[in-house]
Amino acid sequence: MAEIQIKEQVNGKKTTIKKGIHVDMTPMVDLGFLLITFFMFTTNFSKPNVINFSNPPKNTGLPTEIDYRNQITFILGKEGKVFYYQSDKKDLNGKSLKEVSFDKFQVAKTIESAKANAPRKEIFTVIVKPADDSKYKTLVDMLDELTLTKSERYGISEMNDKEKELYENKIQ
Repeated sequence: MAEIQIKEQVNGKKTTIKKGIHVDMTPMVDLGFLLITFFMFTTNFSKPNVINFSNPPKNTGLPTEIDYRNQITFILGKEGKVFYYQSDKKDLNGKSLKEVSFDKFQVAKTIESAKANAPRKEIFTVIVKPADDSKYKTLVDMLDELTLTKSERYGISEMNDKEKELYENKIQ
């Protein structure tokens, strides 16, 4: 609190003793903490960026086996390498597995061209198969590409033995 100035008489004259003003800052500190608390509770914190995965609806009537012309499969490898193929499982060989990169939207262009050539575009599916030595960043980049191309039907799966063998041959 502020101090009061006291008037005293010295030699018959009234003199004012001037003391420095002292303000008690305790209520100000309390007010400051109340304001900080108020703004912390009323502020919108940044929302985390999450990828929404949803399970496919049950009993859609659509076939579970998809013709290879209505799908494209991407294999995510080490060091950000991406391979793709669009062929039947029994016809899969080293020539059908091709490499593509994320530079200049090449993955997006590959998805768009495969979708354009699909006989049934409404069920076109992208299958993503990360290898054991692939990085998480590569998978996130691939999911970003699927978002850019507005691919609603996609799945993440494990590689089968034939795909693992072809992948190992490609990275050597």
